[in-house]
Amino acid sequence: MPVGTGASQFGIWPAPSEPSPLVVEGPGPGVAPTGRAGSGPSGPWWPEEDRAPVPHTGSNKQAGVPKHRNVLQRLLVKLAAAGAFLAKFGALLLKVKYLGAVLSIGVSVVAYSLWFGWSFAAGFVALIFVHEMGHVVELRRQGVKASLPMFIPFLGAFVNMKQAPRSAFHEALSGLAGPYFGTAASVAVAFWGHETGSQFLLQLGAMGLFINLFNLLPMLPLDGGRAAAALHPALWLLGLVGLLAMVFFAFSPVLLLILVLGSVELWQRWTNRQSRQAQFYYALTAAQRASIGVLYVLVMAVAAVGFDFTYVGRQL
Repeated sequence: MPVGTGASQFGIWPAPSEPSPLVVEGPGPGVAPTGRAGSGPSGPWWPEEDRAPVPHTGSNKQAGVPKHRNVLQRLLVKLAAAGAFLAKFGALLLKVKYLGAVLSIGVSVVAYSLWFGWSFAAGFVALIFVHEMGHVVELRRQGVKASLPMFIPFLGAFVNMKQAPRSAFHEALSGLAGPYFGTAASVAVAFWGHETGSQFLLQLGAMGLFINLFNLLPMLPLDGGRAAAALHPALWLLGLVGLLAMVFFAFSPVLLLILVLGSVELWQRWTNRQSRQAQFYYALTAAQRASIGVLYVLVMAVAAVGFDFTYVGRQL
């Protein structure tokens, strides 16, 4: 988001001469590993535990009920349960320093559970959280004040910053920190699933690897676009073409939103490229560019190979 997303997820980083409020990650389940937009329960990466056959009750009262109505009913029931929880423990939660982050995590788990089921939704949000904490750790290491991740259901999460990075090199480091943390966590989950024979954990790890791999696309506002800022502007054009192709062949509102926001930020950076601040911002040494290039290729290779070994499409 990036995203995830990495997801991801969408605010953007403005041109270097402006304050930079957000690091955003990539998409939620609107982009499935199959490349199809909005895969639902029939998607090949759906958790095994949530695909058990439903016993026949002998009643056909639900026949003909629109699917969206059933989803709405499930959402209302889960929101009611969440409301009851807040009514009981709300006073305690108000004492929590990072209440907004905690509530956004809870809302995201509820939202994702409509597609994934509770256990997979909780694991998915946890992997996004680890990804986002990579950004937080690196930003704070650089001396940039950064908040805990705030989640937006189906879009990912973002980190609030008080100031912009000092240079494109620092922007790239903070951008790549998310995929490094997220990929490591996803590999650990996938390895755990392999050792225990758990298809649930294998699919969760595959989903995490896919989200981190998507966030490495060299297109703003994704993490790969942050790395490209320290390498060469031509990579942004490559990422733009790739994202346009994805929108065309696998349309998703999330992809379209990333395309619009990324295009706006690209335009801002291009029109501001001759300013003194921008020239200073992108003035990197050859060693800095080389280090970012190595870090970028390495995490992308690990995520791609890990996903290839982990993901197994469901046989129809």
